[in-house]
Amino acid sequence: MNKRDCWIMKRRIGLSSASFALLIVLTLAGGTVMGAWIGVEQETPQDLATGNVVAVRRAGLALPFQVPDDIVTFANGFRPLVQRALPAVVSVTASRTVHETIFRNNSPFHSPFFRDFFGDGSDFPHEFDLPQEREEQGQGSGVIVDPDGYILTNEHVVRDATEVVVHLADDREYPAEIVGVDSKTDIAVLKIDADQLSALPFGDSSAVEVGDFALAIGSPFGLNQTVTMGIVSATGRSGLGIEDYEDFIQTDAAINPGNSGGALINVYGELVGINKAILSRGGGNQGVGFAIPINMAGNVMDQIVANGRVVRGWLGVMIQPVTPAVARAFELDEPSGALVGDVTPASPAEESGLRQGDIMLEIDGEAVEDTRELRLTVAMLGPGVEAILSVFRDGNRIEIPVTLGELSEDADTVDRQFGIESRRELMEGVSVQDLTAQLRRQLNMTSQV
Repeated sequence: MNKRDCWIMKRRIGLSSASFALLIVLTLAGGTVMGAWIGVEQETPQDLATGNVVAVRRAGLALPFQVPDDIVTFANGFRPLVQRALPAVVSVTASRTVHETIFRNNSPFHSPFFRDFFGDGSDFPHEFDLPQEREEQGQGSGVIVDPDGYILTNEHVVRDATEVVVHLADDREYPAEIVGVDSKTDIAVLKIDADQLSALPFGDSSAVEVGDFALAIGSPFGLNQTVTMGIVSATGRSGLGIEDYEDFIQTDAAINPGNSGGALINVYGELVGINKAILSRGGGNQGVGFAIPINMAGNVMDQIVANGRVVRGWLGVMIQPVTPAVARAFELDEPSGALVGDVTPASPAEESGLRQGDIMLEIDGEAVEDTRELRLTVAMLGPGVEAILSVFRDGNRIEIPVTLGELSEDADTVDRQFGIESRRELMEGVSVQDLTAQLRRQLNMTSQV
């Protein structure tokens, strides 16, 4: 700080020269003490480096990755930070068998040879389909999140893969085991048997704010160890029709094909997101990229590692957004929360006493801003959890305790809950397709939690 800047600051805060000098000394001393305190707080017991990733995450501890508070400077830019993070980001190659049908226009039955024996061949097909198999390779990125070899990536990167190979930053290659996948959030967990691995620590994606610096690391177009820089453009992005559970971090850091499954990190070198998708008219980066928040990805990973699958909480209600018109009709002060459109029979919601027309405002003391947030919260809490719902009913606010059930992925189980004995008889002659999140929005249907 030069003399002119000091003078301007002294004048703006209205201090005398002596008082201002004392303030500067105290500030510098405080900064030194705070820097030392931050260094101590960031240290993590080294024995966690070889601990089980689930135990570490659930204990709320970060993996060893001490970051000085001055790691990002004007002179060095992000270089020291990137050098620490790069070894933890890998390239993922997935091989899969593709079944396709080749359409032939020239039937052998129409050849001169067959015409000589069988006439003009009018009784034989002139066109036919030839089934064929071929091997296809796809490439994406991944992030080592535990020194024992656990890797986070996107489910679509390894979907239907017959073989997965992980390429490390030091040019080592390892076959990878697919520990488990979750298509509803597009998260997959891989495991490699390797030593001397660098891992990225988890940050807190709920603390990410618009305007924060963000670095995307991955293998766009097969260019391994590519780093791009931008800011966080938005948080809590949903309604895109990409996945069933959407709570994306939006960034303008360049994300391109091949970045899927790569790391989105903050200026402390912490993993805050798994890069997922882009919005683009031409297939390349146009400054609108999306990452899955690490809080969601970490929860999914913990369940996959511990249980082999993801189990989600279930309340048993159909919910609708609280629009300004709905808020006025129910004499609610502001349009927030989730309106109960229907209650599933024999569900946790019915057993707790929830009714059609209730507006859920809070769950366990946390405000429910919209239907998206309620679905995510219920799903993440999991089955068997006892929660307190704050509900607006008949002009009054009441508290309703509820024990969440397990969201079933089995269509037959859902049928039995509604007393339907035979799906085949009811659906005879009817063509159906999966009800995706995008179709639900197009048809203006409500969401179920």
